[in-house]
Parts: sequence; structure tokens; C-alpha cells
Amino acid sequence: MEVGRQKAEVKKKAEVRKDEAGVTLIITLMALLLMSAFGVGLLLLTATETRIAASFRDAQAAFYAADAAAERAMDDLLAVPDWNRLLDGSTRSSFVDGAPRGRRVLDDGSTVDLAQAVNMANCHRVMACRDAEMDAVSDARPWGPNNPRWTLFAYGRVRDLLPAGAIDSPFYVIVMIGDDPAETDNDPTRDGADGSPGAGVLAMRSEAFGPGGAHRIVEVTVARGAGAIRGLSWREIRQD
Repeated sequence: MEVGRQKAEVKKKAEVRKDEAGVTLIITLMALLLMSAFGVGLLLLTATETRIAASFRDAQAAFYAADAAAERAMDDLLAVPDWNRLLDGSTRSSFVDGAPRGRRVLDDGSTVDLAQAVNMANCHRVMACRDAEMDAVSDARPWGPNNPRWTLFAYGRVRDLLPAGAIDSPFYVIVMIGDDPAETDNDPTRDGADGSPGAGVLAMRSEAFGPGGAHRIVEVTVARGAGAIRGLSWREIRQD
């Protein structure tokens, strides 16, 4: 009987050890699962922070690109004695990369449609704008018939602003010209007569497009001076 009792105890201990091994395995698997989840979460957090940092970097680069394009366009305005030819789109900057229409492909494969960009500036839609839509009063365009009617003036890749190799940038820029909305003649297609409000003053809108949907807009009001173009006001346009 003693032998039988010993065998029973040995069997019982073996079963206990087996149960303990099963519990240990479950605990180990749960710990591995938790560590894996933590690792995946850490990777996702790192990837998200990387994307946020890249987005902020591209947004800042787009802002500087738009500002640089506006500066270049101001220099080109000196060569245009009749600013009405700017407002009707018949005179453009020397900084252009072809006809003032069609799509341009950026380095990341995204595109910029020149006509759509102008329409968005004039009436906030990609289709062609009607006169009534361009004259409509809105928060962004509160001047009614004196709202600027933007026309293309300069457009191209930022890397082409300076001699080849001087700038390594993936951004594309567009500069548009419009009549100064301070004028009261209700004719945004012509500069005001001498002595009238806004005479010799233009509005300029510079937009930069880049990777990841980066897009920044700068608007500058400029005036013709004695052999120079001077900026009267400057603001960054925030997109919704």
C-alpha cells in the first residue's frame, strides 16, 4: 500500500508540474503578445511623428518658395511700363515654363493644373469662373466688383529660379497678378487713372506646391516707385 501511495503522489506531482508548465507557457505567450503590441505601437508612433515632422518641413519650404517667387516677380514688374497689360494677361514674366495652361507634374507624381489654380483663386472652384462669381462678396474677396481677377504672370519650378544646380527644390510656384482692390472704379481689368485710389498699385498672389500636398499662398500689394517696385503689404493666406 505504501508503494501505491507513493506512486499516486508522484503522479499527482507530475500533473501539478504539467499544469504549472501550461500556465507558464500561457503567461510567456501573453508577455510576448504585450511586448509585440508595445513594439508595434512604438513603430506607429515613430512613423506618425516622422510624417508630422516631414509635413511641417514641407509646409515651411512651400512658404519660402512662395515668398521667393513673389520676390522674383517683383523684379520682373519693373520691365513692364503698362500695367494694364499685366491685368489682361498679355504680358508675363520671363520666368515661365511653357504655355499658360495645362498640367505640370511634380517630383512626387502629383500635378498642378494652371487653369484650375487661377480659378480657385478667383472663385474657389476648379471650373471656369463667371463674372458674377468673381464679383461675389466673400470673406476672402470682400470687394465685390473690385475683387482682383487673377491672371498668370510667372510659373515654373523653384529650381529654375536660379542657374542650374543653384537650388535643389521639388516645389512648383505660380505667381498671379490682379488689380488693387482698394480701387473704386469697379473695373478690375485696368489700373486706376492717375490720382485715383489704387493707381499704380497691383496685388500679387504667389502659390507654391510641393510633395505630400504641401501648399502655401502669399499675397503682396506692390506699387511702382522711382525706378523700383516696393511692397506695401504682405500676408500669408491660410487655407481651410
